[in-house]
Amino acid sequence: MAIFNLNINGTSKQVDVDPSTPVLWVLRDHLDLVGTKFGCGIAQCGACTIHLDGNAVRSCQLPVSAAEGSSITTIEGLSEKGDHPVQKAWMEHDVPQCGYCQAGQIMTAAALLQQNPNPSDEDIENAMNGNICRCGTYTRIKAAVKTASQNL
Repeated sequence: MAIFNLNINGTSKQVDVDPSTPVLWVLRDHLDLVGTKFGCGIAQCGACTIHLDGNAVRSCQLPVSAAEGSSITTIEGLSEKGDHPVQKAWMEHDVPQCGYCQAGQIMTAAALLQQNPNPSDEDIENAMNGNICRCGTYTRIKAAVKTASQNL
């Protein structure tokens, strides 16, 4: 076990965990930030996506030891009131069905728009590739990302 000082959603947190513990489990089991979901455990589905220094990363395969000193943003930290342009566009386009993948989808879309505020269809498809929606709302996801880009 080791003590790690983490910057999560703008707040300093300290955890005493094994250095190889994935950030996902630190968030969920040690810090009670359960918005980030476990999907596949092999960084292929995108449900566990968070921002690490503004970049979308899969937290299920990111060891906590690699995250110390970086800024971590979870879905809870994206917007205090749930009114980030991506979150608002998600509601406008009625994207969620079961909702399980949505935090990861939203975090990926927000990172894309932070880096590219006016993405093409191809940019959206490339960025969102690998975020699996078992309900198949990909058309609505793309529409919501376009709407969010217009409302940044």
